[in-house]
Amino acid sequence: MAMWARKSRGDTLLGDEEREELMMTRRGSPSPAPEDRSPLHASLANDDKNTAPAAPMAPKDTWNFALLVVLYLLQGVPVGLAFGSIPFLLKAKMSYSQIAVFSLAHYPYSMKFLWSPIVDSVYSKEIGRRKSWIVPIQLMTGFMFLWLGSHIDDWMSRDHIDVGQITTIFFVLIFFSATQDIAVDGWALTLLSKENVSYASTAQTIGLNSGYFLSFTVFLAFNSPEFSNKYFRSEPQDVGLVPLGGYLKFWSMMYFAITLWLVFLKKEERPQLDQGEIGIKSVYKIILRIIRLPHMKSYILVLLTAKIGFIANGAVTALKLLEKGFSKEDLALAVLIDFPFQIIFGYYAVRWSSGPRPLKPWLTAYCAHLVCCVVAMLIVSSFPKDGVVTSSYFFMVLTTTVITSFTSTVGFVSMGAFMTVIADPVIGGTYMTLLNTVSNLGGTWPRFFVLEAVDYLTISSCSQLNEHGEEFTCTTEPGKTLCQELQGKCLIEKDGYYYTSTVCVMIGATLLVLYIAPTVRYLESLNPKLWKLPKE
Repeated sequence: MAMWARKSRGDTLLGDEEREELMMTRRGSPSPAPEDRSPLHASLANDDKNTAPAAPMAPKDTWNFALLVVLYLLQGVPVGLAFGSIPFLLKAKMSYSQIAVFSLAHYPYSMKFLWSPIVDSVYSKEIGRRKSWIVPIQLMTGFMFLWLGSHIDDWMSRDHIDVGQITTIFFVLIFFSATQDIAVDGWALTLLSKENVSYASTAQTIGLNSGYFLSFTVFLAFNSPEFSNKYFRSEPQDVGLVPLGGYLKFWSMMYFAITLWLVFLKKEERPQLDQGEIGIKSVYKIILRIIRLPHMKSYILVLLTAKIGFIANGAVTALKLLEKGFSKEDLALAVLIDFPFQIIFGYYAVRWSSGPRPLKPWLTAYCAHLVCCVVAMLIVSSFPKDGVVTSSYFFMVLTTTVITSFTSTVGFVSMGAFMTVIADPVIGGTYMTLLNTVSNLGGTWPRFFVLEAVDYLTISSCSQLNEHGEEFTCTTEPGKTLCQELQGKCLIEKDGYYYTSTVCVMIGATLLVLYIAPTVRYLESLNPKLWKLPKE
């Protein structure tokens, strides 16, 4: 269902002296001098003079903001398919362990810092620093969508889907999307004026969420025969209104159209500082220097561990509801209702995160998200035994979805605002990409193990005996298929979902109290200059 955050009594967990001592112990270096620990508040206070909510955007920034939203939306389309729709479509024919294999296709988004220096340094001056990458990447994605749209419906209709083939194809698509993200992140720092640069995280939130939900919830709804028959047809049919192949072909045309607009109608302005003079090797060295900063090590550790508490909820809860009998059309309807809230949340979240403590909303959202994970488990466990979803149960699912999305959006925007403040514009694309990729990796690396754990900890058996007269498990896909062929029922004696999700929440809560909360408050107190590399 969703993700992140915490505050309220957090300020009382550790005092300033205890926090300094804790950081000295963890970082292995002395605390910064008082003049270096002037709060982030000082920098943001100066920016707030120019970014007061009442000040409207200049027309140029408004159009550039819209462009960023569109570019991020295009990135969200393949991400929504790989992270959302495809696992849902595969679940009908695959086990959680097999879906764990498909989740490996997510990794390019979490490893893009490995090639981000190349994207940041190699470009054509005639085309533009960022367009040199955005244009060819979008064209390749468009052609791949066009080709895939002609074959994928046939592949997905087979009894046994080649998970390796599907994983490889979407691995490439996510690689393209991740590479485009590097270029767009860097362009966002110069495309908007200085007083409006904080709106880059809002554009990212609106764009990515829109693309993601169009490819996940909106697509699943209109791909569902039940949803299409229930709300749009007078005569039922066996297929949905929007087939997967047709959806991919439509977006291939969108990729081509927007790319042509970029080529012929949008000129990329050359930055005052010629960032292209920084060589590839130099950028990699700079990245290593950034990672070696004592406070950066603490920040990276926060990003790598902050999503452990939510990963079981995000990866398994919706699939578990479907497994218990919650219909796809009802689930799609719940998330469709949630979609406009995502846009509204993104708009207001940037205002809450533009104050002297941009990570304060993130901490608040972290705690709220953990609570949502517990509530989600209770909702799954209370699924009606007769399989009939009542209006009250649907309302509980809808409410939890909206609240969880709210915590996720607030956390995402708040963290993005903090990253924008501390990023060094000299290597803006690489710096922002490094931080974003580490954050993404924090939500990717546990997913494979969580999905495997659900199957591993689940104990089930088929109500029918096999050909040898023996009981057999129906947790794995072969066992489930055999049980269906024997017209048996899969009886779950112990559901690994509850054990896995409980452990994740407990780990998340423990990390919050012992490390994440005090570390985040310390990092907020640092002067933004300390996040910039000192001159050699």
